[in-house]
Amino acid sequence: MSTLLSPTFKCVTKLKAASVVLSTIVMLGACQSQPSYVEQQSIVDFDYRKRHPIVITEAPENFDIPVAGEMRKINGSMKTAVAAFGQQASIDGNGFVEVLVPSGSGNEAAVRAVSPQIRTALKKGGVAADHIVMRSYAVSDMAASAPVRLSFMRVKGVVRDCGNWPNAMLGDNQNADYYNFGCATQANLAAMIDKPNDLLRPRPLGPGDPARTNVILTNNRSGAVTAGEYKTGVGATISAIGQN
Repeated sequence: MSTLLSPTFKCVTKLKAASVVLSTIVMLGACQSQPSYVEQQSIVDFDYRKRHPIVITEAPENFDIPVAGEMRKINGSMKTAVAAFGQQASIDGNGFVEVLVPSGSGNEAAVRAVSPQIRTALKKGGVAADHIVMRSYAVSDMAASAPVRLSFMRVKGVVRDCGNWPNAMLGDNQNADYYNFGCATQANLAAMIDKPNDLLRPRPLGPGDPARTNVILTNNRSGAVTAGEYKTGVGATISAIGQN
């Protein structure tokens, strides 16, 4: 027995099938046209360390010496600081120190009086006389008391472009940091790093403590506890740490 389907029923069936296919295409298209938020945003927008990286480069190390208009002698603490700067130039730089003295400032006479004392302090710090380079820089304000700047080149960590505001610091729907966020933190961290090589690779292990090693080996052979015993609470002292 055969069943004949009416043309109307056939039409409805085809429309339903087409509707299912069309709905599937629309849903797939919606998935395709909605990329993830991570794809739209760069990781730099969320990590200030990548946006403001610490760069290892050669840069000047400066030390400004204030000179008052009536000053004719630098005090002992300043001489010590200048000598220490000279020693640092021999260790971290190439041994040359540039002395920049102001020209046209209100304290020019005072600068001429203290410049030989600065040279003497640098030589006490280990800087050779022929490695001290004297230069001048122009000062437009004749009433200003400009400093004497000591400078030498060294490898150091620096952060560039702090204080750059390419966009207004307004709220938006991106939930991203403003451009200058974290730049000052990175710059301060770079300034505190004494040895820039620590940013490139870890330092090698230093020598161990022979006395402590001997205590541990002796206790281990006798079956005693090798760990240190530290007293805590009332009566504990810092000097007792590491004695056992």
